[in-house]
Amino acid sequence: MRLSTVILPIHRWSEGQKTWQRAEELGFHAAYTYDHLSWRTFRDGPWFGALPTLTAAATATERIRLGTLVTSPNFRHPVTLAKELMALDDISDGRITLGIGAGGNGFDATALGQEPWTPKERADRFGEFVPLLDRLLTEDAVTERGTFYSADEARNIPGCVQRPRLPFAVAATGPRGLKLAARYGQAWVTTGDPKIFEDGTPEQSVAALRGQIEKLGKACAETGRDVAELDKVLLTGFTPDRGRPLESVDAFVDFAGRHRELGFTEIVIHWPIPDSDFAADQTVFEQIATEALAQLG
Repeated sequence: MRLSTVILPIHRWSEGQKTWQRAEELGFHAAYTYDHLSWRTFRDGPWFGALPTLTAAATATERIRLGTLVTSPNFRHPVTLAKELMALDDISDGRITLGIGAGGNGFDATALGQEPWTPKERADRFGEFVPLLDRLLTEDAVTERGTFYSADEARNIPGCVQRPRLPFAVAATGPRGLKLAARYGQAWVTTGDPKIFEDGTPEQSVAALRGQIEKLGKACAETGRDVAELDKVLLTGFTPDRGRPLESVDAFVDFAGRHRELGFTEIVIHWPIPDSDFAADQTVFEQIATEALAQLG
């Protein structure tokens, strides 16, 4: 199992770069950031762009993988995103993973002045977005006419450092999204079942996650792919466990062990932010980063 962190883009780079460098020093497998225009309770405070932040992080680090958790079609187009990702993959010397999902009804959904998309429209757009982005990152020139997204002789030369392209970590729980993960993903991402976040139990969460992994396996079988080929990533903080796994090394080892038994290969924990839903003791957090995986055995 691998352990990664997600660093919210809430600090000016003069301060924020220290966090990304510290993440590398602590030995995290990857450091991700959210790709939003603003987000939840942080809406009225500082919030910087994901791709410029990752570009800066790529120049400030040497080994740690970097990526988004997650990018969505809410305010992006495959043609421009592909160009930026190709450049970012080059700057980082092949250390970028693209987390990608269908988006939701948060602030991003209306920030460009549009009406929020229905769940069906989000799924429809996601179903076009991912295949087109895959082509744009693997072919020198792409022309495509879609219902929502098109490309006209879009060039991406010389392509990604990572071949055939940088990896996709597809966030999905519904049938259409899981099919996209099975076909295009190098990893699958989940935050658990949002319906039991408020009133559910950790045991119910484990059962729900087991069910999601079973559905992923079926989606892979339908596409002729071995589900074992996909990394399975759990972004923590959105299950009924909430912040309890970060209360101690032992608590995290217990949490991680239960989820490793389900088949998860990577757990992502939020870098502590005081006075927020992601508040945690920094010393304990760093102990988890450096000691927990060894205790898992």
